[in-house]
Amino acid sequence: MKFTLSWLRDHLDTTADLATITDTLTGIGLELEGVTDPGAALAPFRIGHVLTAEQHPNADRLRACTVDAGDGPVSVVCGAPNARAGLKVVFAPVGATIPASGLVLKAGEIRGVASLGMLCSARELGLGEDHDGIIELPEDAPVGAGYAAWAGLDEPVIEIAVTPNRGDALSVRGVARDLAAAGLGTLKTFAPAPVPAEGPSALGWAIAMPEVCPWVLGRTVRGVTNGPSPAWLQDRLSAIGLRPISALVDITNFFTIDLGRPLHVFDVARVSGSTLTLRPGAGESFAALNGKDLTVGPEDCVIADAKGVVSLAGIMGGAETGCTEATTEVFIECAYFEPIPIALTGRRHQLASDARARFERGIDPALMPAALDAATQMVIELCGGTASDIVSAGTAPDWRRTARLRFDRLRSFGGAEVPRDEAEGILRRLGFGLAGGDEQSITVHVPSWRNDIAGRGTLEPATALSPERLAVMQAGVAEIEPEVDLIEEVLRIWGIDRIAPVSLPAMAAVPTATLTPRQARAATVRRLLAARGLAEAVTFSFVDSRVAVHFGEAPEALRVVNPIASDLDQLRSTPLITLATAAVRNAARGYGDLGLFEIGPAFHEGSRGGQAVVAGGLRVGETPRHWLVPARPVTALDAKADVWAALTAIGVPLEALSVTTDAPVFYHPGRSGVVRQGPKLVLARFGALHPNVIRALDLPTHAVAFEIFLDAIPEPKRRRRASPVLSAFQPIRRDFAFVADVTVAAEDVLRAARVSVRDLVTGVTLFDVYQGERMAPGRKSLGVEVVFQPKDRSLTDAEIEEACAKVVAAVTKATGAVLR
Repeated sequence: MKFTLSWLRDHLDTTADLATITDTLTGIGLELEGVTDPGAALAPFRIGHVLTAEQHPNADRLRACTVDAGDGPVSVVCGAPNARAGLKVVFAPVGATIPASGLVLKAGEIRGVASLGMLCSARELGLGEDHDGIIELPEDAPVGAGYAAWAGLDEPVIEIAVTPNRGDALSVRGVARDLAAAGLGTLKTFAPAPVPAEGPSALGWAIAMPEVCPWVLGRTVRGVTNGPSPAWLQDRLSAIGLRPISALVDITNFFTIDLGRPLHVFDVARVSGSTLTLRPGAGESFAALNGKDLTVGPEDCVIADAKGVVSLAGIMGGAETGCTEATTEVFIECAYFEPIPIALTGRRHQLASDARARFERGIDPALMPAALDAATQMVIELCGGTASDIVSAGTAPDWRRTARLRFDRLRSFGGAEVPRDEAEGILRRLGFGLAGGDEQSITVHVPSWRNDIAGRGTLEPATALSPERLAVMQAGVAEIEPEVDLIEEVLRIWGIDRIAPVSLPAMAAVPTATLTPRQARAATVRRLLAARGLAEAVTFSFVDSRVAVHFGEAPEALRVVNPIASDLDQLRSTPLITLATAAVRNAARGYGDLGLFEIGPAFHEGSRGGQAVVAGGLRVGETPRHWLVPARPVTALDAKADVWAALTAIGVPLEALSVTTDAPVFYHPGRSGVVRQGPKLVLARFGALHPNVIRALDLPTHAVAFEIFLDAIPEPKRRRRASPVLSAFQPIRRDFAFVADVTVAAEDVLRAARVSVRDLVTGVTLFDVYQGERMAPGRKSLGVEVVFQPKDRSLTDAEIEEACAKVVAAVTKATGAVLR
């Protein structure tokens, strides 16, 4: 929420300086975001007069101008289409800094013509988005004068952060009311005189969706002349970043900020029929004022004329019925919309507007007649014309309710000794009317603009409030919640910083921190991967859907409806997506050999909760250079080693694991694996990334990755285990060479040997793989070392031979491999 200091003083009679006002805003809960002084940035810019404007001799789209800015004529080359002789402009001399780009102007030549300055557009000055041409000033603008001072842009602009519950603070008057309650002056009276009616309205209202719009007002103003707004109105809107459009449109924007009361104006001549209807959408499309086509559905409330939809109610008007310079008869809309439906519609269409921001937080229903009179009066003052009768449809929501404050609760719950008369004065200045009370409490009327404060009301079921809002108003919490709201109101104005600090009670013993097995597992894996040379990354869970498709499907169910950026519109299915993009950025900056890991969420359509915790890792490029071990490209076995180390660290028994080759499509089909415990439980995946993924993302040629699904790892069984004791008997090692088909996985041979003699075999290792001229085609030799560890006695030669025979038999039965 932005406003200028002079705009605030239109509603607040105060002598407080800027520093006092801004400090008070933060103190009462309207947190100060910043104060900007556009006059400082615009100080070098002066009002200039274009004396001549001729076609540039060496460029079709440039004009060679002569400009007088008070120091005599200077040559300026300008590319704006509206640069012409006789125009009053904003001139930037040599040495000035352009606010929008930070460019410092220098004297120079553009295609052979000297250019000693610049003629500026609104965007270049940071005063809006208009960049179609340079700013055109009135003919009476004084040549050589400072533009900021002449345009009234040399006063501070205050920006505050408004919490979602304080819709009333999205208006200059609402901010002034809070400051007045805090003792910084007096709130000025707002009581516009009723505008005399001359004749019936050209348009009327009908409501077919009262659950969204229970009440709407409107009136016609005939004989208007629409054109540019007066300078004071344009300057006020420009100062807070709103682009002036025309007098009729600027008036509606003014009251949106001034009173927090969104309005809309229809060109009567462009409306079909004599009735505007608030009804559900039916799949129609219409051109909105933002230049986009919107398609509305039955969940959306629209305003329609006899031909079709002309506005998305409460959010965005339509271009078809918008006001232009040819408008001579205008219909002013002043409606009340329920917050929740407006918020949902805005979210569905990804539309943000000043009107939506206020309607979805709740507006003041009691302000509507006065706001319509004030807007009508300004239209007549600026555009001329006569006003019709006021037409309406529906009924005004019954916002009246009361709330009770007990002073002992203010002391015990709020922790502050606020005198009764001071607490009553704060509530009164905030607009709460006294309804009654006794020695221990007071009952107040909640003002119409504070819809964030619940209370006991007399709401009738016939009113068009949403069921959720009726429930809040009428449920049992209506006795407790409004009292807490009133305590908050008193304390924030009285001063939260005045509450005496209280120490926490002393504790006999501070409990030690405890981690669940799942939390401990993640911490262990994090330390292990960092110790293996991987750098931990913390990335967004949002990714670009165009990148996500390279890592499997990017389902619509995981698409973000209102992304924080256009390239963050998809929930990631694996942390490898964000790690890969991070690796690309590092490679572009000269860090092509690196390892990254992240422990974070991955999202999957249809999975339990739709989310799982995954430890993902990525190695790219080559291993580090070392004098003992030469650098080499990373391989899938490096990723497998990371997985095996992590699983070992968290206590997963490796003898129960198997590796299959059905890795997802973003892994290399011949250099990847899926780690399973049993036939169905997948614990991890690893391998080289698919060449198509590497090419699409511009990753380094060698890139390997892994994913460990921490949520899938079963909890260890709680059973008593004997403490491991080192055997006093010497282990026996035997080497076996098995000849197997080339399709047999070495893992299958090792697993068969491992379970052959469970009470003796304590280790199985693959030490050699041979395929060559001494082997038959399609066959390979696997060298396996088996360790036998006797526990209670030394083994005889016969027992050793029997154990070796069992190993050979088990391997042959499981894989078909035979002893070489």
